[in-house]
Parts: sequence; C-alpha cells; structure tokens
Amino acid sequence: MTRSFMGLRSVIAGAALIAATVSWAVEAAADIKIGSVLAVTGRASFLGDPEDKTLRMYVERINAAGGLLGQKIELVVYDSAGDAAKARTFATRLIEEDGIIAMVGGSSTGETMAMIPLFEEAKIPFISLAGGIVIIEPVKPYTFKTPHTDRMACQKIYGDMTARGISKIGLISGSGGFGKSMRKQCLSAAKANGIEVLADETYGPKDNDMTPQLTNIRNTAGVQAVLNPGFGQGPAIVTANFKQLSIDVPLYQSHGVASRKYIELAGDASEGVRLPASALLVAENLPDDDPQKSIVVNYKKAYEAKWNEPVSTFGGHAYDGLFILAEAIKRANSLEPGKIRDEIENTKGFMGTAGLVNMSASDHLGLDLTAFRMLEIAKGEWTLVK
Repeated sequence: MTRSFMGLRSVIAGAALIAATVSWAVEAAADIKIGSVLAVTGRASFLGDPEDKTLRMYVERINAAGGLLGQKIELVVYDSAGDAAKARTFATRLIEEDGIIAMVGGSSTGETMAMIPLFEEAKIPFISLAGGIVIIEPVKPYTFKTPHTDRMACQKIYGDMTARGISKIGLISGSGGFGKSMRKQCLSAAKANGIEVLADETYGPKDNDMTPQLTNIRNTAGVQAVLNPGFGQGPAIVTANFKQLSIDVPLYQSHGVASRKYIELAGDASEGVRLPASALLVAENLPDDDPQKSIVVNYKKAYEAKWNEPVSTFGGHAYDGLFILAEAIKRANSLEPGKIRDEIENTKGFMGTAGLVNMSASDHLGLDLTAFRMLEIAKGEWTLVK
C-alpha cells in the first residue's frame, strides 16, 4: 500500500471528531464534483442506502481533513430506486448539467450497464459498486468496479462444495441483472470445477413464493446442494421456503446477500447457509496479523458509530471506490478525467474492504479469489468457515 494512501486515511481518521460536527446540509461550495447514482430507496435499498451513507460520511471527513489537491469535494447523489432507466437519466444529468469529473456508484448490475455507455462516451471515470462480471468484461476504458465478480463467487462456492464432497447441485436464480449474470457464470464454470447442475430454476423480482421451483429441485434425484444467485428479498424468500419444504441438503447464497438485512429477513431459516463475502462481515474475528484487519475494523467501527446500524459489504464497496478514486486524483495531481482514469487503472497495493487491489489495463477490478472469505451463518451471526 502506498505511503500517500496510508497518510490520507490516517489524516481522515484523525479528523473524525471534527468531521462529526459538520452538517452535510451546510457543506461549503466545493470545487471537485464527484457523482453517484444509487438505489437509496426501493427494493434494492439494502445496497444503495449503506453506499450512500458511506460516501457522504467519508467525503465529509476528506473535506474536514483539507480535501483533495487543496480543494473540497462536492458529492452529487441521485436516487435511482433501483430503476435502470432512472439511473441512465441521472447519469446524463451528472455529465451534462452537474459537470462531474468522476463517478462512484451504480448499486446494481442492471443500473450500471445502463449507465456505462454514457460515461464511456463522455470519457469520465466510472467506478461501479455492482457485482456482474459483464461490467468489466470485456474491459471498457473508463469503467471499473470494486466488488468481487459473480464468476468469482461461483468459483469460491464450488471450491467449498468440492471440499465437502458435493458435485451435483440445483440452481435457483433471480431473473434480474445480477441473478441472470451469476447464473450464466455458474453454469459456465460448473464443469471445470467438477460440478454438475441437475436442476435449473428461476424466479422474478416480484415473486413472493418460490416453493414450486424448490419442489422441482427437491424432486430431482441426486441433488446434493442448492445454490441461489440473487439479491434483495428474493434470496430471503428462497431461504424461508427452503426450510418450509424441509430440504435436507446445504443451501448456498451469493455475495449479493452479504448484509445483516438478509439474516433479519430469513430469520432462523438462514442457519447453516454459506456464502462468499468480504472480510468486513467478520472483521473482529480476523487474526491480528491479517493485513486487512485494520482496514475493515476501522471502517466497521466508524460506520456503526455514525449510523447506529450494522455494517454491510455494500457500504464497503463504496468505501473502496471512493478511496481508489481519491488516491488516483492525488497521484495524477490533476482533475482532468483522462489523467484520473489512467491512475485508477494503475492502482497497485490498495488494501480495501474487499481485499488487495492490483488493477491493470486488462483487469479493471484487481481482486483475486483470495480476497473472498467463505462464511456460514451460525446462531444468527456471520462465522468464518475454517
């Protein structure tokens, strides 16, 4: 990790008490405009709300510590409510009316994909907070992302299944952008990882009962585990229906449900569910010599103290995106979008809540599988799978 980056975060941490007294509503006029389109409300608010709170909190702290290049940041946030069409409209406004120099946002894969063409055409750096691998593959010059991809989630889950002697599974996937993308990646990666998909079911974003699909999977001979690619309320309903049907095989979820909200919605039915996620959810349980521990513990404490609610990996994605951008601006010593883009792509040794990031011209994510932790829900809490 670069000394300048560590210095930036140290200064911000030291300014926390000052920043806590600054009201967002009276933030002084700023010179650096950074945009964000997030699902702050609506069905995907469990993604956008912590992202919004994280960005506001840390922009406030950066400004209290002196800003970037001697100038304050103005964060311009629009609430898409998870609607891709609204996201595209707001992206146009950020570019044409607000005059942003960079974008950190896009809560979901669908919203992100709707906005990418606009930022690419305008040549404005866009750091997405969504999971789909389609965001960065193929590589697009001005588009980056912070969360682990859906393909990585499939690979991590399959590795855990293999270790448990599981080779035959059933899929039940959400039909939204993320669920559709992860389903495709899991099907594609199955054979190479020694997995055979015996049943393949889907559900819609407004469905509130998945027992027919789960019954089909239960009645499929040979299924040893069930995997549910999806996010939002859908996976919680799947989990509750799974228990109601007394399906006696392991249930796996994706990193799309890596927040306390999923456990609250699914209740006791979530017991024993496994999923890949960042170390943030088990921050205090990491060994003291884990190089990621101080980052995730400090972010978790700051977020929970500020907002009086449990931290989620989704807010962590926003933290990573904002500081990757801030460090790129510092290295570029410029507010010119093209120079900032180049420095985002040159990010090396950045330790964030998602893991160690090393980007390149061919990799606009910069994470590998070691950044993922396999978790299991035990007694209503996140635990590390040994």
